[in-house]
Amino acid sequence: MRTHNMTSRRGVLKLLSSTVIVSGLMATTGRAQNASVAKAGDSAIAIDFDLGLNSRIIARQNGKAIELTDFAPSETVTLADGKVIDRFTFADKSQKPVNDIHGKGVLYSVRGVSPEGLEKTVAIALYDRYPGFAITKVTYRNTGSADLAIAAWTSHSHMLKGATFWSFSGSSHDDRRDWVQPVKAGFDQPNFMGMNASDYGSGTPVVDVWRPDAGLAVGHIENTPKLISLPLIATAAGAGVGIRYDHAITLKAGDSLTTLDTFISVHQRDHYATLDAYRRVMADRGLAAPKPPASSYEPVWCAWGYQRNFTVEEIEGTLAKARDVGLKWAVLDDGWQTSEGDWHLDTRKFPRKDADMIAFVQSIKKAGLRPRLWLAPLATDPGTDLLHDHTDMLLLNQDGAVQNVTWWNAFYLCPAYQPTKDYHKALIKKIIGEWGFEGLKLDGQHMNGVAPCYNPAHNHARPEESVEQLQDFWKLIYDTAREANPEAVVEFCPCGTSYAFHNLPYTNHVPASDPLSSWQVRLKGKSLKGLMGRDAAYAGDHVELSDGGNDFASTVGIGGIVSTKFAWPGPGHEKGENYQLTPEREAVWRKWIGLYNDKQLATGQYRGELYDIGFDKPEAHAVEKDGKLYYAFYADTWNGEVELRGLSKKRYRLRDYFNDTALGDITPAKNRIPATFERFLLIEATPV
Repeated sequence: MRTHNMTSRRGVLKLLSSTVIVSGLMATTGRAQNASVAKAGDSAIAIDFDLGLNSRIIARQNGKAIELTDFAPSETVTLADGKVIDRFTFADKSQKPVNDIHGKGVLYSVRGVSPEGLEKTVAIALYDRYPGFAITKVTYRNTGSADLAIAAWTSHSHMLKGATFWSFSGSSHDDRRDWVQPVKAGFDQPNFMGMNASDYGSGTPVVDVWRPDAGLAVGHIENTPKLISLPLIATAAGAGVGIRYDHAITLKAGDSLTTLDTFISVHQRDHYATLDAYRRVMADRGLAAPKPPASSYEPVWCAWGYQRNFTVEEIEGTLAKARDVGLKWAVLDDGWQTSEGDWHLDTRKFPRKDADMIAFVQSIKKAGLRPRLWLAPLATDPGTDLLHDHTDMLLLNQDGAVQNVTWWNAFYLCPAYQPTKDYHKALIKKIIGEWGFEGLKLDGQHMNGVAPCYNPAHNHARPEESVEQLQDFWKLIYDTAREANPEAVVEFCPCGTSYAFHNLPYTNHVPASDPLSSWQVRLKGKSLKGLMGRDAAYAGDHVELSDGGNDFASTVGIGGIVSTKFAWPGPGHEKGENYQLTPEREAVWRKWIGLYNDKQLATGQYRGELYDIGFDKPEAHAVEKDGKLYYAFYADTWNGEVELRGLSKKRYRLRDYFNDTALGDITPAKNRIPATFERFLLIEATPV
């Protein structure tokens, strides 16, 4: 593990993130704002440029212009000697209609030249289908005679004015922090999209910050992951965002550098609007989550309550109870194998090997449940046969060291190396095609992202091939499982990381992935419904991980799938925990699982645009299904009004569907009702 080097890099990135955005802010301090000489805009956004090619962002809402940022040098280049080129004298502008994969729109172009002879051309495309979402590409050309050694470029460096903000950051961290956080002066998160720890990295390349009336988001829309940073900082002046790409290149006279395809967008309420638009834009480019089979929405029992030292008899003895309380899946978790990497059956549990595993799978099916198997691809333990016979599969760092997977004390395998792919393809064929499992639970934070690979045996054209081809590995796994069983459920659980968007087209079931709180269950659900679609098969993960170990409401209310890891009739094997399904717990579990099976809100349409998860109090979510609207409100305690947004019919009849209590009628014109509750309030609104 290169802990020291990675820590140093994170520190440098943090410093750079502050420098980039604060310098942009300070560049306009103490001088009058220049007049706009060029503008790109639509019904929701306007981007103004002044004579120095500084830009500012304006949101347009209901005919009103809201100046979100001041003029600042938003697109800059940093030279190898540390000098920042951020002054470009305006030269010309143009615009023309465009009609491409994103539909019809207008392409704007603004050009200027710096005193150093670096020409900058900013191309901004705004499409009819995506108001407020500006797709941008910048080209820099060396018009001088001397070489320009470039170390990095930045785009969309802007400071959203205000004092109180909420944010979404798509980066991953080993502390498994919230994706959605409040932001105040002093906040500084670099959001590097590579590895931020040995086995925590990648994510969704979007950063979004918003205030009560408007928000600002930036990101890239390339079809593969890129090792950029999306710094988010806050000062007394506001909250700053930007994109930075550290990539050394020398521009000789006449040479050009073109940035990645990036975007800057404005929106109202929280980050859901941004993620929903980003999802649709990426679908235009060929990356979209698949439609889940019906079985993806069925509630889950997982044997993890018995931990790795389970016995087959314990699990088989629990199956009937799991089915009796209304669950439909049975997941065999970690512990069936001899090691990560070899994936041989543990003969202490399956003495007849394949024959015993096949019989075990049949016992699950006979109990009326669907079998799913846990697996951690791309990891191999020290001392395994695989490591002994195929060291060539290892992902190696630049210094030749292995990359650690800390949770299992394992090493990374390279996803871009053909023998690694072939090995895992054969394994999936066996699990689904021969053993008869109907689903996979792919697990581990290491699955989300990988480091660049320098293993000379792989003959990579570039070390970044491992990063950019990780999604191809997951496509192989997904396709292989679905070829063996067209209805196979492929769960992807990158333990506590921020899901890498580029992996999402190759999974049809995503859990809250080891949530640290019920808040994380809800914020992850909202985010993933934005990234995968309103009816994404999102599970709240084991309810035992939620607040109090029994917060089903945080899953059911937002349209999530219920999941549990109870043990029965004994307490299970998790150290310091007792997951026994006592009679008291069983009554609670039965009620919630019954409610889930009855309402099936996970198959409905999540209405994430209606509420702001940060600023609205109490926290609120809505799901539309079969003509009805289902509302979920959350607070430790609440005594006041709640607002039911999104009503479109003349009148609705309200019911607290957890307590089965009538709440009267409501109309869109008078959509507030008094409410007193602890923890949650779940309302069904039926058109009258």
